[in-house]
Amino acid sequence: MLRPALDWFFRDRTSGRIVLAQWPNAPLWLFGLLQAVAWIAGLEGGAGRWAALASRVALAVWAGDEVLRGVNPWRRCLGAAVLLWLAVGLAE
Repeated sequence: MLRPALDWFFRDRTSGRIVLAQWPNAPLWLFGLLQAVAWIAGLEGGAGRWAALASRVALAVWAGDEVLRGVNPWRRCLGAAVLLWLAVGLAE
């Protein structure tokens, strides 16, 4: 009973492989790069704040793409969780 549910949750619908993580795509690479710039520049300066904001936008683009086009329910839930985390961060 549990195995078919886990299989459904983690299996890629096109390849049939179990997928937990994938090689990062462009928005995720951009997020990492911008986070590094924000960390190096510091949040006191304008460049650091802009890089931090742009990194969140890149992460939101990645998460939205996962929600819409994720290869399995796990990836779609992961994208939704990241969008929720970003929304909670905006509300603070």
